[in-house]
Amino acid sequence: MAIFLLIRHGETDYNKKMRFPGRVPNIHLNAKGSQQAKNIANTLSKAPIKAIFSSPLERTLETAEPLATLLHLSVMPTPGLLETDCGEWQGQSIRKLRRQKIWISVQQHPSLFRFPGGESVVDCQHRMVQALESIRCEYSDQDLVACFSHADPIKQVVAFYLGLPLDNYQRLSIDTASITALHVTEGGSRLVMLNNNPSFNWDAFSIPIKSQVKSITKP
Repeated sequence: MAIFLLIRHGETDYNKKMRFPGRVPNIHLNAKGSQQAKNIANTLSKAPIKAIFSSPLERTLETAEPLATLLHLSVMPTPGLLETDCGEWQGQSIRKLRRQKIWISVQQHPSLFRFPGGESVVDCQHRMVQALESIRCEYSDQDLVACFSHADPIKQVVAFYLGLPLDNYQRLSIDTASITALHVTEGGSRLVMLNNNPSFNWDAFSIPIKSQVKSITKP
């Protein structure tokens, strides 16, 4: 039983260039991502974190390391927290993939979708839940545990514990270097915080909103 801090890794060039990283090895944080990792460490420097778990990929381990160093804890690589196995989509441009008819399936009916040559969305969610349940049994209701993972796996595990249909998990947002808090006990689960981003830039987020408002109000 535990309070989980579900933390997405910092930015990489794959994120910046909108490419599917999947489980491609040797993808490291870029300069912005490294700063985001330091921001996370500073934000959580006084949190009573009992343990730090991480997906074994480089970008998640690098995001977890500053916090682990600050808190004098070890990072425990945990395969259950891995990114989705995207199979043939790994490394490909998201812009190009969006032109394929199959893209509609992963967006509208992800519960029925399996990445070509890779993992199904259902299997990914199950793997993440199993990982958190295994960790949960080692801690008390009030123990704070940090888990560094990836966007879609975090969305999917939040959807599970909230009872949200898997087909709707894409309605959740998990930004790079964001923190989501989930309290899971034998009696149920509660979302404490979603997508808190210490590096959040309102100007960058609000540009498309301003454009939409302008188009609506234009005479």
